[in-house]
Amino acid sequence: MKFFTILGIIFYTTIFSLIGLALIALSFNILNPQDINNLLSAIQDAPNARAIVGLCGILAILISFAFAQSLLARFQREKTVAFNTASGQVTISLSAVEDLIKRLAYIIPEIKELRPNLVATKKGIIADLRVILRSEANIPELTARLQELTISKIQEVLGLEEQIVTKIHVVKIISLEEKDKKRKETDKHTPTIPFGGYARM
Repeated sequence: MKFFTILGIIFYTTIFSLIGLALIALSFNILNPQDINNLLSAIQDAPNARAIVGLCGILAILISFAFAQSLLARFQREKTVAFNTASGQVTISLSAVEDLIKRLAYIIPEIKELRPNLVATKKGIIADLRVILRSEANIPELTARLQELTISKIQEVLGLEEQIVTKIHVVKIISLEEKDKKRKETDKHTPTIPFGGYARM
């Protein structure tokens, strides 16, 4: 798979570089449309040239499929963890673990929103956490606590002793003014019930 990935990168770099050079040549009148027509006509008239062009087309299609398959397989490996048991192989989707990590936002009240992204690499698991915090949060203490909880949750669920790296990116810190503003907007759009303040005697 690594060979096809390298071959695909070289192939697409070469193709797009040639297309870019051709467009630059056309823009500076170095290459005329008539020259392209003459080249195509020469290829069409020569049987050997047509065979070579056809083989190049088939090769391009095969390389494209192999390159796409390699990328998809790599993405699938990064989003799953597999291990062997006495009964056979077990594969766990990292998206399932991400859902469990999202629930840490309910445990830590200072977190307004938590969006985890887990990737499995050869060195271990990388947990990238995007967090929205409340204004009263102590960021150094909170992030250290969140990292510890995330690592323990991953180890608990997967039962792995591999290295787990957690990266936290604080996207936003909600202030009290924003909370009050959102509350007022919510109250403004909430319909009032007539005689809602009267109780039955």
